[in-house]
Amino acid sequence: MASIEGTVVVLGTGGTIAGTADSATDSVGYRAASLGVDALVAAVPPLAGWAIEGQQLAQVDSKDMTLALWLSLLAALRRQLQRPEVAGVVITHGTDTLEETAYFLHRVLTPDKPVLLTAAMRPATSLQADGPQNLLDAVTLARAGTPGGVRVVFGGRILGAADVRKQHPWRIDAFGAGDAGVLGLIQDGVLQGFRELQPAVPHAAADALPAEAEAWPRVEIVTSHAGADGRVIDALVAAGVHGIVVAGTGNGAVHEQLMQAARRAAAAGVPVVRASRCLLGGVFGAPAGALPSYGALTPWQARIELMLDLLAR
Repeated sequence: MASIEGTVVVLGTGGTIAGTADSATDSVGYRAASLGVDALVAAVPPLAGWAIEGQQLAQVDSKDMTLALWLSLLAALRRQLQRPEVAGVVITHGTDTLEETAYFLHRVLTPDKPVLLTAAMRPATSLQADGPQNLLDAVTLARAGTPGGVRVVFGGRILGAADVRKQHPWRIDAFGAGDAGVLGLIQDGVLQGFRELQPAVPHAAADALPAEAEAWPRVEIVTSHAGADGRVIDALVAAGVHGIVVAGTGNGAVHEQLMQAARRAAAAGVPVVRASRCLLGGVFGAPAGALPSYGALTPWQARIELMLDLLAR
């Protein structure tokens, strides 16, 4: 893979890739977000001598990701991407909410340089530590002169930010790209079978995002299941929620008790949309009387989309 001149900025946010454990065989009881981004880069010898800058934005387990941190990350990305000497930006992230961060950035950024998220399923101290290779692959791709856009680099795969899915809670090959498939592969620093992303279209709200997390609309996700009770939606409306996503069964089907509560919410001015809790496929079609949907978006992607739609009103 041919490389270009320029600096790669690595933005650290914590996660398992920066985790440590007392034993090299412990891949579950580790402490996430223990190492700084400079330590992660130093642990990958092939990166020595490359123009790399590290910046620690946060040290969090990504299960605790916040909207405030998303906004800090977005601001940092915009600053770094404006620098002419920067070839691309790599974000080290936890795997639990990586797909949500990737989708958020995909909808509010139109970078002319690569923005690549990477992570790990094993802590840095593990005998099976996968973080070093994933970081090397991400930095390599950032230096490859590929077109701008937000992507995920994980397990030798390049995944689109709108397609990435966490498919397994502990295997090293935990991520896939759903029905869309991977964009390409990286093997021993060689880019294979790369296909380009469709040009990203930023959301209408992207240029006027509130700078404070408290100013964003509150959107929650409710799951439809056997024996579901609509009172959970009623409680959210009473608590002042601004929007609701129902993760429905199958093709976005919603339990009748939840449906009745969803109609009450809509009548009160709180929009409710449906998604599918299935891993693949999304929602297809709009049967008479069904709640609106965002099609192929996952429930967590639909939550982000609804937040942006509410901001654009």
